Amino acid sequence: MLRQPIVCVLGHVDHGKTTLLDRIRGTTVASKEAGGITQHVGCTSVPAEVIKKISGPLLEGMNIRIEVPGLLFLDTPGHEAFTTLRKRGGALADLAVLVVDVNEGFRPQTVESLGFLKQFRTPFVVAATKIDKIKGWISGYSSFLESWKHQSESSRASLEQGIYEIVAGLSQEGFNAERFDRVKDFKKTVAIIPCSGVTGEGIPELLTVLCGLAQAFLKERIRFTGEFGRGSVLEIKEVRGLGTTADVLLYDGILRKGDTVVFSGKEPVVTRVRALLKPRPLSEIRAEKRFEPVNEVVAACGVKISAPGLEKVKPGSVFVSASGGDLSRVMEELERETEAEFELEGSGVVVKADTVGSLEAVLKLLKERGVRVKKAEVGPVHKSDVAVLSGDPLSRVVFAFNVPVDREAYVPGVKFIQGNVIYRLVEEYEEWVEEQKRRIRERELGTVTSPAVLRVLEGFVFRISEPAVFGIEVLEGCLKPGCELAKPGKIVGRLKEIQKEGRTVDCLEAGERAAISVEGGVVGRNIREGDELFTVIGERDVEILKKYGDERAELAETLRRKLSERP
Repeated sequence: MLRQPIVCVLGHVDHGKTTLLDRIRGTTVASKEAGGITQHVGCTSVPAEVIKKISGPLLEGMNIRIEVPGLLFLDTPGHEAFTTLRKRGGALADLAVLVVDVNEGFRPQTVESLGFLKQFRTPFVVAATKIDKIKGWISGYSSFLESWKHQSESSRASLEQGIYEIVAGLSQEGFNAERFDRVKDFKKTVAIIPCSGVTGEGIPELLTVLCGLAQAFLKERIRFTGEFGRGSVLEIKEVRGLGTTADVLLYDGILRKGDTVVFSGKEPVVTRVRALLKPRPLSEIRAEKRFEPVNEVVAACGVKISAPGLEKVKPGSVFVSASGGDLSRVMEELERETEAEFELEGSGVVVKADTVGSLEAVLKLLKERGVRVKKAEVGPVHKSDVAVLSGDPLSRVVFAFNVPVDREAYVPGVKFIQGNVIYRLVEEYEEWVEEQKRRIRERELGTVTSPAVLRVLEGFVFRISEPAVFGIEVLEGCLKPGCELAKPGKIVGRLKEIQKEGRTVDCLEAGERAAISVEGGVVGRNIREGDELFTVIGERDVEILKKYGDERAELAETLRRKLSERP
């Protein structure tokens, strides 16, 4: 027996994800979202009967028989449902639809979404949306293949150009892609389905391809196990008459009214299901106001749970039904999963996020870049979060993904990186780190004595001592005031000032000549005309130059050894 495949719909903001689903289910969720943008994860069950009704002629023409009970669509604001919420990693979704506006092509969140698809190896198709916006496009047909026949050459060329750019974008990310009706091997090529959430064009093809992929390649994955219910929390809500409820996605097994359920977290929450409320078919769980009370639900589906203690449960956490099983074993299993997801270190940055899922996504990206994390939790940033940061300036950073920062938390010397697009948070951190490293490098190199070798010019002694003033030529390196000058085995004085052509200069390069004043130097005693002098280089100077791969390191090391030579 096959369960409903879970299909995650993701892509860039305002590329038409929710509008596409609205067209399938006959709803207007998109128009009710704040700013027209999806704010939370939602799910919708599309039964097989509806798919047959929408795609009937196409299914017959392609000789496809629907075996799955339907498709369960997840609508996301970006990445939240694409985190490792199952044991041993694994994506929550079985399939994905990457929505790309065919008129705009790849945008920042498109690339971010592809990163998650690659990371979790999730099969996906591309919905090239908004074909109705193409100049001169003639709508009026539900099937894209039928609509394509009635388009002008210029409209076809515009669409082909848009598809070509999507193919190129996917190629840069390591995927082969082609328009779905030209694909010869769906295992090796990503199918691109041109469509419109406004006119409905291409939706029959989209549903047909999704069902075909699930039934051809994912049968073992979506086979119903009949084991205890497992799922993920989409959202925690307060509902009048029910108290705190949890909108959840059941992705395996059966969940029954009266079951004991364990939710993962820093402290696992154990509760008993008081009521199961199922949204009607084609209803969006976020927008649904009327739910049908049921005694049990079977994966995969979205359902609202009413139970005591849900106010302690965090969105993005996972749960397991423990009824009839070993409760302690289930709790240990969830604790192991949580520990694996949030493996922390003794020092590093602090990460706070709105859900367990988004927290995990940030951690994965930071780990890939070798960033150490000391603390990672769901919830706002408090003063106590900042207090755990170490003295390392590059680790005094707090990531706040989709959560507020308390006023008391802001303290000098701590970098706060806030936002609601994961890749941008990490990019901003990397840019900040590079800038900090540049400043540290400049600061440290600024303390180094510049290595230089110089020759005292004959006939250019202007003062013998207190200070000695004489002409020199720089043979190697760059000579700067403030350094000590020496010759083998002996320090002769400190360089006070450099004057060239009547003006004071801060640096004298190899080949240049000037007059210098040297405190402690006495011409005729420790300095003679024709002498070769060099700057005194400390061990720390050599170490810093080597640390940053500075080209002056070799000369500095030579001069350091030269000072210890016998005169």
